[in-house]
Amino acid sequence: MGASDPEVAPWARGGAAGMAGAGAGAGARGGAAAGVEARARDPPPAHRAHPRHPRPAAQPSARRMDSANGGLGSGDNAPTTEALFVALGAGVTALSHPLLYVKLLIQVGHEPMPPTLGTNVLGRKVLYLPSFFTYAKYIVQVDGKIGLFRGLSPRLMSNALSTVTRGSMKKVFPPDEIEQVSNKDDMKTSLKKVVKETSYEMMMQCVSRMLAHPLHVISMRCMVQFVGREAKYSGVLSSIGKIFKEEGLLGFFVGLIPHLLGDVVFLWGCNLLAHFINAYLVDDSVSDTPGGLGNDQNPGSQFSQALAIRSYTKFVMGIAVSMLTYPFLLVGDLMAVNNCGLQAGLPPYSPVFKSWIHCWKYLSMQGQLFRGSSLLFRRVSSGSCFALE
Repeated sequence: MGASDPEVAPWARGGAAGMAGAGAGAGARGGAAAGVEARARDPPPAHRAHPRHPRPAAQPSARRMDSANGGLGSGDNAPTTEALFVALGAGVTALSHPLLYVKLLIQVGHEPMPPTLGTNVLGRKVLYLPSFFTYAKYIVQVDGKIGLFRGLSPRLMSNALSTVTRGSMKKVFPPDEIEQVSNKDDMKTSLKKVVKETSYEMMMQCVSRMLAHPLHVISMRCMVQFVGREAKYSGVLSSIGKIFKEEGLLGFFVGLIPHLLGDVVFLWGCNLLAHFINAYLVDDSVSDTPGGLGNDQNPGSQFSQALAIRSYTKFVMGIAVSMLTYPFLLVGDLMAVNNCGLQAGLPPYSPVFKSWIHCWKYLSMQGQLFRGSSLLFRRVSSGSCFALE
């Protein structure tokens, strides 16, 4: 998972807002369709446009709608909304923490249970490593149920800091008003707007990542202590003192560069792919009917279908691009725990890496750049020490 609140991917954050915006646009277009039908039934006045070629109605911006209706973006409700997002993010983080915990232990190469023999879809015998549920059950046997939430406190603080930082930046550097795109031609000419929006989102993501990364490092190190049963990193304040004393200020930012690169590649890849797909592959051409809004039985149906497709394009692209940028997440997490005095970051689990590029090359030669990306069906790789009997 790579990104936003440092553990929440940017497509997950922006997906809800994007789909909500698409829904609002669909409602506005539905109202426009009703108006066009009314004008088609009555003779148009001389000063009005012909009903077959209506003048496009100006749509209010999101900012003006929030101010007028007292929505979530209004000034009076801003503190309450921000607190709501922090609380919601904390709940999601707590629920998903066991998943991230198991993923991190797999990323550092900790496999305490032997693989089991099974068969693939072709009927061939293969070795499967324990799935997430088996691994989680093992952690409960060793540390109890509370053990599944090791390292949760600094992670909650990291995500809360990231959310507050993004909210504060939006107040200091408010985004420009976004105009709704009304047809395919507008989509083709909106690349400049996409670049501007992505640059703004990239700035917020990079600043929030840098501020929250020290807490992310502490959370990672608290979790990998399970490997060697250490207790070096316990509380947040004591961990800050240990890192500063042993590694200096730079110790809080180990693994930051690959995380930032992953965020940047993710944002640009996801937004540009979604834009080009929406602009050139989603067809919103309409039949020759009054108002150009579909057929008589279902006016506006084609616009609604195009809007529905566009609302999910960015979400789907986010999933695809996140798979491609996973190596950045893996390298960043490994660097956060490498050579920090814990068994998980030292040989034989891991060599001492000179830089994140050294780590990337090592994983690439071992064929392990996607280690931990799957938590359900984990086959033993050809380079593993396990072998079939």
